[in-house]
Amino acid sequence: MITPRQLVQVSELVQLNAHIALLRERFPQLHFTECSDDDVSPRYQPAFSLDSHHLYLVAGASGHCLELTDEYETASGILLAARVDEE
Repeated sequence: MITPRQLVQVSELVQLNAHIALLRERFPQLHFTECSDDDVSPRYQPAFSLDSHHLYLVAGASGHCLELTDEYETASGILLAARVDEE
């Protein structure tokens, strides 16, 4: 389970350009993965938005299949999706 406060704490570190290795060190109970935001289907809404990234909640990190979720209670990780400048 992820709390809204944890999501804010993660977002604060992401804003400071923290690398995923630091996030994993600071939040060892959470699963982190990263991709480009244009790899995420537009049907999903980010749980938190920054200028540089969208943060999505991930469920199933301890199982075989990962999926995006909007439920903090089932989330076990965070997907950091780097926002792409549209030109």
